[in-house]
Amino acid sequence: MSKHIKLGNQGESIAAERLALLGYAILARNWRYKKAEIDIIATHEDTLIFVEVKTRSYNYLCQPEDSVHQRKQDLLVAAAGAYMREHDYDWAYRFDVVSILRHSEQSFTVKHLIDAFEPRWIQ
Repeated sequence: MSKHIKLGNQGESIAAERLALLGYAILARNWRYKKAEIDIIATHEDTLIFVEVKTRSYNYLCQPEDSVHQRKQDLLVAAAGAYMREHDYDWAYRFDVVSILRHSEQSFTVKHLIDAFEPRWIQ
């Protein structure tokens, strides 16, 4: 397994643990739809939450969350729409981003951006 994939998996585990500590119920991890993957799907206080996790070991070019560009957002929105149809969800939802910057093997900075972006559409 590449260092990049290991770092991403570690970041997703850190994000899931943090969300669970905050009272989020984790419904799924790495849920796939066509070309998109939703890292974490959770609920919190009657809201369905689709979470994109971005983990980096450096931030000299940009912050990890800056890489959730419009194309990525559109893929997440399409996958979220498919998930909601598949599970017959009909209530509040939002898109969060968890940004993780690794300083060392055991040291991370974690930012949780709640309602990080507005979907342009739901398919």
